[in-house]
Amino acid sequence: MCVHEGRRVSGYQYCDHKVAVVRSLNHPQMDPSRMMTLTPGCRYSVRVSPQMANRIVDSARSILNKFIPDIYIYTDHVKGINSGKSPGFGLSLVAETTNSTFLSAELASNPQGQGAAVLPEDLGRNCAKLLLEEIYRGGCVDSTNQSLALLFMTLGQQDVSKVLLGPLSPYTIEFLRHLKSFFQIMFKIETKPCGEERKGGDKVLMTCVGIGFSNLSKTLK
Repeated sequence: MCVHEGRRVSGYQYCDHKVAVVRSLNHPQMDPSRMMTLTPGCRYSVRVSPQMANRIVDSARSILNKFIPDIYIYTDHVKGINSGKSPGFGLSLVAETTNSTFLSAELASNPQGQGAAVLPEDLGRNCAKLLLEEIYRGGCVDSTNQSLALLFMTLGQQDVSKVLLGPLSPYTIEFLRHLKSFFQIMFKIETKPCGEERKGGDKVLMTCVGIGFSNLSKTLK
């Protein structure tokens, strides 16, 4: 990966990357540690009062500070012509294990005119609780990205891939059916009960042999 240009916005480093095209995917072997730390979160808002930021951050910290004191949530408030035409706000939180596994949770307000109005305090508390639920569920990825990990395992090399996940979400279960239909691949599913070394909810060890998918595209000059 080669970084061409970077810029810092609201405490984050945004980079424009040039990534080489790969021929094939490696077979993952992922079994995360249970030690957790909270990485900086981001609260964003457009076309609303900047005071929304403090209300979201304070409500999220009222939940998370009970477990860890050093929590940093950056604010990214956009106004003017760069803010678009849809007012709203949201919060993104991330937890990291000692071996660089990330679990995330994100909530955003309903679009204007769609659904009930969401208070900043409710959104902050609900997002914090959602992150704690993802930590309790555990695994190498959060419930939103379980299907992505399984897809990479399916397309990987013709070797054994193993990924430890939390309880499978309904979307992931349906996605497994699609993988069987499209790639004729089945996963070995082993339940790993919660024990002394694995705190939180019961885990699921997913094992399969990849199909060895290769990228056959060629560079056009």
